[in-house]
Amino acid sequence: MAAKRTEPVTIISLRELSLGTPEPQPKEPKTFTVEDAVETIGFGRFHVALFLIMGSTGVAEAMEIMLIAVVSPVIRCEWQLENWQVALVTTMVFFGYMVFSILFGVLADRYGRWKILLISFLWGAYFSLLTSFSPSYIWFVFLRTMVGCGVSGHAQGLIIKTEFLPTKYRGYILPLSQVFWLAGSLLIIGLASVVIPTIGWRWLIRIASIPGIILIMAFKFIPESARFNVSTGNTQAALATLERIAKMNRSVMPEGRLVEPILEKRGRFADLLDAKYLRTTLQIWVIWLGISFAYYGVILASAELLERDLVCGSRSESEAVETAGVSEESQSPCRCHMFAPSDYRTMIISTIGEIALNPLNILGINFLGRRLSLSITMGCTALFFLLLNICTSSAGLIGFLFMLRALVAANFNTIYIYTAEVYPTTMRALGMGTSGSLCRIGAMVAPFISQVLMSASFLGALCLFSSVCVVCAISAFTLPIETKGRALQQIK
Repeated sequence: MAAKRTEPVTIISLRELSLGTPEPQPKEPKTFTVEDAVETIGFGRFHVALFLIMGSTGVAEAMEIMLIAVVSPVIRCEWQLENWQVALVTTMVFFGYMVFSILFGVLADRYGRWKILLISFLWGAYFSLLTSFSPSYIWFVFLRTMVGCGVSGHAQGLIIKTEFLPTKYRGYILPLSQVFWLAGSLLIIGLASVVIPTIGWRWLIRIASIPGIILIMAFKFIPESARFNVSTGNTQAALATLERIAKMNRSVMPEGRLVEPILEKRGRFADLLDAKYLRTTLQIWVIWLGISFAYYGVILASAELLERDLVCGSRSESEAVETAGVSEESQSPCRCHMFAPSDYRTMIISTIGEIALNPLNILGINFLGRRLSLSITMGCTALFFLLLNICTSSAGLIGFLFMLRALVAANFNTIYIYTAEVYPTTMRALGMGTSGSLCRIGAMVAPFISQVLMSASFLGALCLFSSVCVVCAISAFTLPIETKGRALQQIK
């Protein structure tokens, strides 16, 4: 009887034990993405080095682009050039930039940002040095066109910075890159005022190539974009890069394993016109073209306004007599108007204007957002173009031009940031490349408006510049995507 009583108790206890203790389930391993790693590591010493080295690409680019402005009077005299021949040099530089900007964008999305940046600097430095040995005008135009091709790849430096920066720092760090462009512009103007009158323009070109050569040696301290590496399946290289950054920043990596999808299709032009990005791409192209048109229009119009006094009518009677006295000289094929010290000072003052609104621009980008900030600055640019029609003193005119230079520089800051943020990793470099290409079309058209149409109809030229800026302001305000505070996209 006792055995029969204990048997059911034992069976019930085993059943209760079996129901109360579930089988242990294997834990899923933790994973993280490059975006998670970038945000976890945060901002530190690596990003300071990144800012200084990649930002300095703007110094080299500004010196090469602004070089033509300070050398033009000298080569005009040396080779007895007509006006259209001098203008052709700038046009061909931008033509080379336009063509290779797309090509480098495609190659950067397929083979890496760092490689294309290095190739572009080697290319630019090589042809820039060759330019200083140009035996004729034709060779000079050809070699400067090759320099323009190389300079177009410098935009990859901005992309590398963008892809390594944490989200909350992009709106502050990227606009500060304007400081490097300003430094390059001021440096070439200062060098020109000393070097050209003493040892000549050829030595100025050789000296101007030095910053680019130094940067080539500094690139070894900056790795390839981890976002690009992981998109091509090179996860180990991306992980090694992120661990190196964490070590430099004295930070920690996220726990788990780095996981990202391998993206087979990269750098395809058709992706820019995909339904998801079609409207964004078309509006960005309009904005880039308009901003470039306005930027180079302001630079070229400044010289026309100050030289011809187009705002307040014809020159005074005494100036007219003086002009008549040199009319024969002005009609000669060689128009030697060398820059005086006062001309260099004027160029420096107007160039400084490009950083005047940088603090307000940074605040607008981070608090109002990219779209609204760009819309406001483009609208103000349109207004100041119309204000140039007001007859005012020389100081007032310089003030208007100073503000215009500040506004067009702020426009460039914002659209650079927006374009780098709005496209995913698979097409980011191509998006920047095509935008930069259209940008040069605006630069190529601007001289005909500032130097030809403005002489025939001053108000007509100003209204055209202003209208283009209004169209850009509307396009910026109606952009379908706001990138403020948004993580960089890996796939479309």
